[in-house]
Amino acid sequence: MTRLLTKHIATMTELREPHKVLEKSGGHPVAILKNSQVVGYLVPQEAVEKVGEHRVATMEEVMEVLERRRDINQPVLDYLKDK
Repeated sequence: MTRLLTKHIATMTELREPHKVLEKSGGHPVAILKNSQVVGYLVPQEAVEKVGEHRVATMEEVMEVLERRRDINQPVLDYLKDK
């Protein structure tokens, strides 16, 4: 059984009218189901704003994390260094 990360759900059919799905959720994320399986989440703008202030990581910060996780990220790191 899959654990949902929100108490609001909608079917693929209901997504034909996404504005209604968002209104019904009251600004909370909505789990999208297809054949009773979660296929994704619809997250309204107001839910993202509630999380807090976001910022973009600098290239130096990204490279530091990639370097720390070199064993796990090796294929990605090689690709980025070529850029």
